[in-house]
Amino acid sequence: MRLLGAHMSIAGGVDKAIDRGLSIGCTAIQIFVKNNNQWFGKPLSEEEISKFKKKQTVFTFAHTGYLINLASADPANHEKSMKSMLQELELAEALGLPCTVLHPGSHLGQGEEAGLKLVARYLKDLLHQTKGYKIRVLLETTAGQGTNLGYKFEHLAEILDLVSEPGRTGVCFDTCHAFAAGYELRTAEGYHATWEEFAKVIGLDKLLAFHLNDSVSDLGSRKDRHEHIGKGKLGLEAFRLLMNDERFERLPMVLETPKDPDLKQDIENLRTLTSLIS
Repeated sequence: MRLLGAHMSIAGGVDKAIDRGLSIGCTAIQIFVKNNNQWFGKPLSEEEISKFKKKQTVFTFAHTGYLINLASADPANHEKSMKSMLQELELAEALGLPCTVLHPGSHLGQGEEAGLKLVARYLKDLLHQTKGYKIRVLLETTAGQGTNLGYKFEHLAEILDLVSEPGRTGVCFDTCHAFAAGYELRTAEGYHATWEEFAKVIGLDKLLAFHLNDSVSDLGSRKDRHEHIGKGKLGLEAFRLLMNDERFERLPMVLETPKDPDLKQDIENLRTLTSLIS
């Protein structure tokens, strides 16, 4: 069974995300374990955790909040980022989730190499603090907007190498981000070259999840703007190649495309993706 779905809201309780996913036929969903635009959330009650686990019939993983920046050298921001990320790991572990996706962070002018070393150092500290946890942290490929790290495969490879915790780390590949960062996915030649480079620099064994998003912006634009499947600069062929790549057919793939309240846009995007499978 293909693990295919979309990011789902936890409004009304974390278990409601599963209800929403099941209502449109998802076999995989991504969630925030707390408000994604706040540093901290309230602890989950035993009742909330129990209700979630009883309903968990779809592959569910998490995405960390957007305020966290492990590359920050500012003492106040660093402290909040570390405490917020620790809570993210604790909440995801309590729910029994296999992994949570993390944006590598922004170096904010100190330079990429300094930023990458800070991310690796602090992620390693966090994994040490949560020794014995099963939750894995998946570094996400980014578009490279502003001073964001992670737009080169080499960035992710360096962090993973410095952290040196293969059982607790991995990579989430975002199609929009990688394309905007300059990795060609629209042609068979470009697609295969991109994955050859990924395999050489990072290793396919590190790849554990996908975000399926078309791109408003063009190849190498370094702009992170998601579009509906087949409606952007990536187009359908990139997703046809991906959906028929046997190497990835067991990995969870979720949409992060624009969403309407009744989830009709998710339904249409999922229908488009499944139609591409030979």
